[in-house]
Amino acid sequence: MPDLSLIQTALNRAVTDGVFPGAVLAVRCGDRSVSRFHVGHLSSVPPRPDVSTSTIYDLASLTKPLATVTALVLLMQKGSCRLDDCVADHLPECIDAPIGSATIHHLLTHSSGLPGWRGFYERLSPVGTIPSSAGEREQAKQSMLSLIRSEAPVYERGTRSLYSDLGFILLGLIVERRSRQSISDYFFDHIVRRLGEPRIGFILPDRLRVLSDGTDEETGGVAPTEVDGWRGRLLCGEVHDQNAAALGGEAGHAGLFGNVDSVLAITGEWLHAYHGRKAILNQGIVREFTRRQKQEGASSWALGWDTPSTTSSAGRYFDARSFGHLGYTGTSVWIDPVRELEVVLLSNRVHPSSKNEAIREFRPVIHDLVFQEFIGSI
Repeated sequence: MPDLSLIQTALNRAVTDGVFPGAVLAVRCGDRSVSRFHVGHLSSVPPRPDVSTSTIYDLASLTKPLATVTALVLLMQKGSCRLDDCVADHLPECIDAPIGSATIHHLLTHSSGLPGWRGFYERLSPVGTIPSSAGEREQAKQSMLSLIRSEAPVYERGTRSLYSDLGFILLGLIVERRSRQSISDYFFDHIVRRLGEPRIGFILPDRLRVLSDGTDEETGGVAPTEVDGWRGRLLCGEVHDQNAAALGGEAGHAGLFGNVDSVLAITGEWLHAYHGRKAILNQGIVREFTRRQKQEGASSWALGWDTPSTTSSAGRYFDARSFGHLGYTGTSVWIDPVRELEVVLLSNRVHPSSKNEAIREFRPVIHDLVFQEFIGSI
């Protein structure tokens, strides 16, 4: 039996050491019940409510696999798109742009030639106002698409992988074009509802008032991130990523908020499908999406998911067939399909400042400890 006190002690020490003000960790191993841990406070600024296992966090780039990639798999299962489709097949505005001939596969493996990031939010909204209606969000997305299509490649397509938010913004737009819904609506209608409505979703401006104080007893609170100079306020219930905010809070690369159980609801579908059990996802597609695409080691990327590398945040013990992803705000998920081990870590390590990068050293340590306690060292 795992010694859960050792894991709790490691989390307590992380708060003391300033890795994050608080965090929630969930571990599910095979058919055992979920083990949940919580530590610390929502905020470093008084009053400081305690974190609970139902605390909602800004999931940051976990949006990529949980929302965008899962949505793409569902659309592929319906025949609405394919991995070798070109960007311009779905976004005809890009037909004469360099990115137009890149494929969905290129975008998912971060090998399209696009730069990793651009501060487009400052051009979309110089004074930090956020689109507050569906029409304004659509206009912002069109402007963002125009900016991305104008980007010149920063490397030869397919020769390397450069992690790119811009590529996933395009993937989010492709989901919207193929589904004829906003990505937030598609995510809710086709994923959240089908999974029993776990507490996960995009927080649009019309929902901000409900969550902005971060102390809702029913949800366990919403963890704040940091003061954003562009918006001029402490962010709580507003997406930390500024490009996602400039799109109104819904984007292919960031925007999801949720608690650990809601993340497990989606990772569980991926794991069930991987093993051919009943799930909303197709086993063959899931196996392809979670497979490292360049076996020679040039890149650790699968399709929208990462796989363990030499210096992986998953630590030393996860099987090479494992898949996972990180989020900038201090979130992560790693799934070992061989041992059927799922580990979800949610924190707001960017509070009060994103300059705090202590989580880099903590992530592999906590995954090694979890593995040793639940599986045993190998």
